[in-house]
Amino acid sequence: MDPRTLPLGQRIALLVKALDGAEKTNQALATCADGEEMVAILLGASAKLGLGLTRRDLMQTPPIRDWIWFKNNDPLLTVGDAKPRYQQRKGADEPSSPALPRKRFLGLF
Repeated sequence: MDPRTLPLGQRIALLVKALDGAEKTNQALATCADGEEMVAILLGASAKLGLGLTRRDLMQTPPIRDWIWFKNNDPLLTVGDAKPRYQQRKGADEPSSPALPRKRFLGLF
């Protein structure tokens, strides 16, 4: 059976399934500078699998569309000033330690 004859959603699902556990491809995707580099890598993976996906297919179909958008933009929501929680209370150069002492829970009995 030719995978190019499958509906677009199934071909995307096959690509996503093939990417799960593909260490080299995932490393390459993680180090991409922008979404265009990601699309190039994903097109190569699609060609190797014989899925026949196009640039447009990848840019318009979730979840890959969302991965590309996220790579090109900042996240929709950030908490605080995008610093880890332990650095929000203190300066980045100070060691992380709780500002208040921990309370002990003695239980109900």
